[in-house]
Amino acid sequence: MRKIYTPASAAAEALEAIKLLDGRWKLIILFHLFDGKVQRYSDFEKLIPGISQKMLAQQLRKLETDGIVHRTVYPQVPPKVEYRLTEWGQALCPALDALLNWAEQKGPLGEHA
Repeated sequence: MRKIYTPASAAAEALEAIKLLDGRWKLIILFHLFDGKVQRYSDFEKLIPGISQKMLAQQLRKLETDGIVHRTVYPQVPPKVEYRLTEWGQALCPALDALLNWAEQKGPLGEHA
């Protein structure tokens, strides 16, 4: 059974969900993982120019802690670490796609209908 929200509780819970994605790099990381893609740490370094190693590690760790990204470490030398979305993380894809479609309706930034 789906939870019933009041306007205040819906706004509060939506804000908490948005906070999970807050940060300059989290959405970029997520878009590189959508559609079941698996990326290694070194892949992200190549795919996301401008992100520092420290920031990449922090963002991936936070996404993992929040249950959005799954990290797999393979016991080999050098260590092999892969990242993929959890089932819950993959469920973000249609929500973000809908958000992009919604934003396109407004037109280019700075324009008003």
